[in-house]
Amino acid sequence: MNATGTYLALHREALAIYFTADFPKKGDTTSLILALQAAGADLIEVGLPFSDPLADGVVIQQSSQKALANGFEMQALFAELKALRPQVRVPLVLMGYFNTVLAYNVSRFLADCNQAGIDTVILPDLPLEVYQDEYRALFEAQGVSLAFLITPQTARERVDLMVENSHAFLYVVADNSITGKSSGLSEAQKAYFERVKGWNLPLPTLIGFGIAEAQSFQTACQYANGAIVGSAFIKKLEQAEQEGQDLNQTVQDFVKNLKAKPVLS
Repeated sequence: MNATGTYLALHREALAIYFTADFPKKGDTTSLILALQAAGADLIEVGLPFSDPLADGVVIQQSSQKALANGFEMQALFAELKALRPQVRVPLVLMGYFNTVLAYNVSRFLADCNQAGIDTVILPDLPLEVYQDEYRALFEAQGVSLAFLITPQTARERVDLMVENSHAFLYVVADNSITGKSSGLSEAQKAYFERVKGWNLPLPTLIGFGIAEAQSFQTACQYANGAIVGSAFIKKLEQAEQEGQDLNQTVQDFVKNLKAKPVLS
């Protein structure tokens, strides 16, 4: 799979859904990927559980802790994804922290990504300069690209450098806070999105952090190719497990509600 071709094809109002591997239960990863694809998700982001996920709020932190308690193993996840990949038509992205990748071995991690058909990863704690100087060649040798994060403080010159070093998409962080913290999108955030949109970047943009329901999703899509929903989906999965709800129906309802067309203010 060619990352550039995959992500340039992301249409407006693309919905990306994040969930933590082996959450709520060990073995749920395959079921969730297939259910999300069937429900209409345009991109699926699988989180790698980590004991200290600094960019994540309480909801995703707790999902990581539960996944680790469930017995998450990186090697087992890659075997699962490799077996599943022929059935998956939408892009699969791994999101995690570089310490996890270092512990697993960077070369081994990238080779396993290649074998599992993963062409993009998000590693918020891998600095651009370190990637460029020390790891870019390894990533490119395995056909894996890094998706970089833009914040409201990121200078245009740095964004251009990100574009030079990626073939995937740019993750536009809606807020400087952790995931799952904000509610709704402020006028200041919209002005920031408008600024990024005005740059006419050659890579697709996806807005994340604080996207939780149809209105914030549709608002974000006015400024980017789409948006990423994570904490709200994790909450829904946890609620469904506690109430004994059907997993497929839970996913179908969640995606349908997100893609509903509210009247935007």
